[in-house]
Amino acid sequence: MKKVYENLTKGIKHHFRKYGIKKAVIGLSGGIDSALALRLTADAIGKDNVTALLMPEKGLTKLSNVSHAIGLCESIKVDYRVIPINSFLNQFGKIKGWKQNKNAEINTKARIRAVILYNYANSNDAIVIGTSNKTELKLGYFTKYGDGACDIEVIGDLYKKEVRGLARYLNLPLEIINKAPSAELYKNHTDEGEIGETYENIDNMLKGKKKMSEKIRKLIQRNKHKTDKIFVVKK
Repeated sequence: MKKVYENLTKGIKHHFRKYGIKKAVIGLSGGIDSALALRLTADAIGKDNVTALLMPEKGLTKLSNVSHAIGLCESIKVDYRVIPINSFLNQFGKIKGWKQNKNAEINTKARIRAVILYNYANSNDAIVIGTSNKTELKLGYFTKYGDGACDIEVIGDLYKKEVRGLARYLNLPLEIINKAPSAELYKNHTDEGEIGETYENIDNMLKGKKKMSEKIRKLIQRNKHKTDKIFVVKK
């Protein structure tokens, strides 16, 4: 894990230097992926150069997740802002002409957060830090232009098991490491519950250690529009 940590922080530093960028902003949920991404970025470019935005949905986001995220920021000593997204969400309910379905509603939450992150980034000469791990990226398990919108993926080469291992190595809070992964897009939402497989099984499938289930194969195929490059129609 020491070598992994050194390689990742070195890679982050190189990216910022290459493009002459000094500042970063990250969406922090209180979960392990964004927590690890925050710690790696702060270690790589300095805690004073990183800002975390906590964007809960009042009435849905667990208060414990907000508390864990704030505690992590205070522990690492990075600046943070708490920006509830409810008022932004409410505006979409006022659009006339069609009725939003559940899929539209939950993806809009992720995209609102991305817009807020990029508004901050543009206003402060910063770039947006991605928080997706390798398992999610291979599955296409993210919202296009939502949590999939970023300028650098700092944990995108780590499978979920490796994320947990590195988080333990860096002594991130156990309440963050041990909680069930969830984007909290609806009540009682968990990643593994929505996918229908544990991350351990998924990692093993993606690594070829066990046979790919039909469920995961179909998920990957269904999400190809997210994981493939944007198709350009030739003239």
